[in-house]
Amino acid sequence: MNDLMSFGIHRLWKDTFMDRLGPTPGTNLLDVAGGTGDIAFRYLNYLKSDRLHPNSHVTVLDINTAMLDVGQYRSKGLGYDSSQITFQEGNAEELPFEDGLFDAYTVVFGIRNFTHIQKAIDEAYRVLRPGGRFLCMEFSQVTDTNLQWIYDQYSFQVIPLMGQLVSGQWHPYQYLVESIRQFPNQDLFKSMIEKAGFREVIYENLSSGIVAIHSGFKL
Repeated sequence: MNDLMSFGIHRLWKDTFMDRLGPTPGTNLLDVAGGTGDIAFRYLNYLKSDRLHPNSHVTVLDINTAMLDVGQYRSKGLGYDSSQITFQEGNAEELPFEDGLFDAYTVVFGIRNFTHIQKAIDEAYRVLRPGGRFLCMEFSQVTDTNLQWIYDQYSFQVIPLMGQLVSGQWHPYQYLVESIRQFPNQDLFKSMIEKAGFREVIYENLSSGIVAIHSGFKL
């Protein structure tokens, strides 16, 4: 459905996201709400050109065990082992990790579903080491007024119908659209990241703000 709804553009967004992260060999990454491994595998693949450093590792945390099962199955098929990637069930608002453990924290298309978003950002700050980076990609607010009407019509009229036709489910896709509209806009979300203590906080709009990448550092 992701490919169908976004016309495959979500793959380009995720590739761009990894380019912006630009992990270096030895990075210890925490990917939150990433159960199926999309971002984790991009991270490992990104570092392959330099051969995987023995300390390069990604921990995938998700509250949904079914998604983690998918990620683990895919990981085995790709030939990765626990020295490179681990999967852990957990709550983003109460991370089961010690302070200052990770070099980078990523969350892609997941944070809008958290019950207490500010608490999750605070937790991200806690588990990052000094100099660590927070990077989030989420659906956001369209900045092109000419595109807004088209985007609204597609979101509210087409996506739920598409969900009904393809998966037999209307309500999850109606929720998807509504959750996107309720998520804080770019500037408000930027202020929430700063409130957690992050510095040099910036955002980059992709596809006229349909999605935005937010970045901040623990300094």
